[in-house]
Amino acid sequence: MELIYAPDNSSLGQMAARWVAREILLCPNLVLGLPTGSTPIGMYHYLTRLTQEGIISFNQTRTFNLDEYVGLTADHPQSYAFFMREHFWSKVDLRKRNMDIPRGAVSNLAAECLRYDDAIQRAGGIGVQILGLGPNGHIGFNEPSHNMEIHTHVVDLSAETIQANTRFFPDSGAVPRQAITMGVGSIMRAQKILLLVSGESKRDILTKTFYGPVSTEVPSSILQLHGDLTVLTDIKLLK
Repeated sequence: MELIYAPDNSSLGQMAARWVAREILLCPNLVLGLPTGSTPIGMYHYLTRLTQEGIISFNQTRTFNLDEYVGLTADHPQSYAFFMREHFWSKVDLRKRNMDIPRGAVSNLAAECLRYDDAIQRAGGIGVQILGLGPNGHIGFNEPSHNMEIHTHVVDLSAETIQANTRFFPDSGAVPRQAITMGVGSIMRAQKILLLVSGESKRDILTKTFYGPVSTEVPSSILQLHGDLTVLTDIKLLK
């Protein structure tokens, strides 16, 4: 594991963008796994700037998003597809056919999970997976439980996750109770992983992630077992 400190959240976004840009320059047809949430917004902003300045191009890149809420259509303002269009897809030269995200509003969720895993496999797997860290240690929407799902699956969101996401909805009752998420297997098979963690509220879970035991109760702790992991954070960690 490589641990890189950023002095603040703004710097974290710039540093993450430069890290990803380097990977794109090394491999223009990179298969890139993407997150949503507040932490990567700065990264998307600076990647957009680098693209518009002609320093990098996403023309050959393939992307797969980690997750999507069940029941929200792609045009719903709180869907992750909407988030990605707002913050990234519409601002860079990524081809529409090369961007993929689980479809949460389909009638057959099991078939959608199979479709997504097959699409990732046909693309050759994830080259670089970018992750955020949930307050309870979830990666994607792989929540604390007694086991870890390997494949893309439908998950019941924990009360903690629902509460954390209430700020994006009128009230907690409007937050979807389920999501489709990329499985731990797809995440861990990525050639490289970049984990972005920002804010003092994440200190405890980040410490458990890397200095606690590997446990399904802290899903992010499995990242200890990955062979090429970079952690970019503005939190100074002490063992």
